[in-house]
Amino acid sequence: MDKVLNSSKNFDSKREDYLEWEEYFMATAFLAAKRSKDPCSQVGACIVNENNVVVGIGYNGMPKGCQDNNFPWGKMSDDPLLNKYMYVCHAELNAVLNKNSADVKNCILYVGLFPCNECAKVIIQSGIKEVVYLSDKHCLKASTIASKKMFDAVGIKYRQFIPKHSKIVIDFNEINENPMTQLPETPIKDVKCQKQLVTENKEMCNNLEKILL
Repeated sequence: MDKVLNSSKNFDSKREDYLEWEEYFMATAFLAAKRSKDPCSQVGACIVNENNVVVGIGYNGMPKGCQDNNFPWGKMSDDPLLNKYMYVCHAELNAVLNKNSADVKNCILYVGLFPCNECAKVIIQSGIKEVVYLSDKHCLKASTIASKKMFDAVGIKYRQFIPKHSKIVIDFNEINENPMTQLPETPIKDVKCQKQLVTENKEMCNNLEKILL
């Protein structure tokens, strides 16, 4: 998301280029995906409750305790045991398992890709009421068709997220380099008050010197 600095920014009104809730949640899912070690697909998921509070985050990866370097990440081997599919946990499953609440009932799941049939089972069993996805590029796969069939059967809503921005940039230097992210210093308007403070500080320093001597 491009941000343009405006030297005439009004500090008396709210900022207009803030992230909307759904942008924030989908961006959180995409940020989580950056943790994935998968060389082909990096997917993140974010679960949000009815109060717009994030209660679970996950990304695709090996199960806990299974060292990433000891398991395959490829998918082209004739031996199924040498492909990642036998081992990798999907983002949706990890998000549910990583929940920081008692349950995720009636929550909304934000995810980069439409869930596969195995994740759809987890979503249904966990009580999630809605799925918001960005990409449905595997819509013709049997696993995706099966997911939608199950969602339709139990009444779980699913819809595609349409982003307003193609990118949301996180700049760690912005808070230090962008003067517009800092509140202006509050000036001392009363000159007499300012002079009095200077005098009092000088007297305090002089008294301290006498004590030390």
